[in-house]
Amino acid sequence: MVPFSILDLSPIVVGNTAAQALHNTLSLAQHAEQLGYNRYWLAEHHNMPGIASAATSVVIGYVAGGTKTIRVGSGGIMLPNHSPLVIAEQFGTLESLYPGRIDLGLGRAPGSDQPTAYALRRNATGPDTFPQDVVELQRYFQPDDSNQFVQAVPGNGLNIPIWILGSSLFGAQLAAMLGLPYAFASHFAPKDLMYAIHEYRTQFRPSANLDKPYLMVATNVIVADTDAEAQRLFTSVQQQFLYIRRGKARQMQPPVDDLYADWPENEIMATNSIFRYAAVGSPETVQRKLTSFLQQTQADELILSVPIFDHEARKHSLTLTAQIRDAIAAQQAEAVTL
Repeated sequence: MVPFSILDLSPIVVGNTAAQALHNTLSLAQHAEQLGYNRYWLAEHHNMPGIASAATSVVIGYVAGGTKTIRVGSGGIMLPNHSPLVIAEQFGTLESLYPGRIDLGLGRAPGSDQPTAYALRRNATGPDTFPQDVVELQRYFQPDDSNQFVQAVPGNGLNIPIWILGSSLFGAQLAAMLGLPYAFASHFAPKDLMYAIHEYRTQFRPSANLDKPYLMVATNVIVADTDAEAQRLFTSVQQQFLYIRRGKARQMQPPVDDLYADWPENEIMATNSIFRYAAVGSPETVQRKLTSFLQQTQADELILSVPIFDHEARKHSLTLTAQIRDAIAAQQAEAVTL
């Protein structure tokens, strides 16, 4: 069975607070754990009024402390915003508290605009040093070495899986070179998906961490009882990206009956190119789309963004998606038997 995981940005919906968004994140993670999802990842973004997961390591600790078995991690930590030592210590602490359950996904984008990136880390070197920063971070997790003066405590000697995240060929090439698992952000950057998959798999070098490529692909999934209701729920994230496109990011808006009544068609079409691989609809519709997506990518794992305004509708979508996951697994098992 291809594992299904969850990517969460702790959305702050209009009329609500960051506190409620974080409480909803834990509630959703507990629901995902009960349904057998594999991982629950939080994403680092800054200066975004609709996202509450900026202090990603803190939120990971909150979610891990409120769950028991599901893996919890970052999807991802934007390493240019931080010194590798600080991240090693933070995730060393998380792994010490919740052993065997912590993942560290790393991205090279700032997750914000340049003024915000400067405010985060005044001496930031930008994405150009990302490969060196990843290698330095890996070194902090190695067993205690008396020849290394600076050590991460907690951190050294801990087996914390490091992932490379990406939306272009760069991340795929780096993950392949270092022999690390790779996650592609096709939920908002679908253009280079198939090229990146090819680069990662053909250039992969086995390492002490991984003997063969392991690919996880992200996509938006919104499931409701009917196609019409799912499409209506989908309008919240469509609005979110439309506002970002205009440089006016805001809290997540409630769904609308007719998006075209409020937004120019050309803007909607341009924004919807981002959602090329989104699976939106009834269980039957989404099962067809995800089956096709898995066949196309041959992904080892899917990580699903579920950008829905209403918390209960979001939980219901996860429930229906878990049923879809099990149905796809049954189909695959039957095909192998035949």
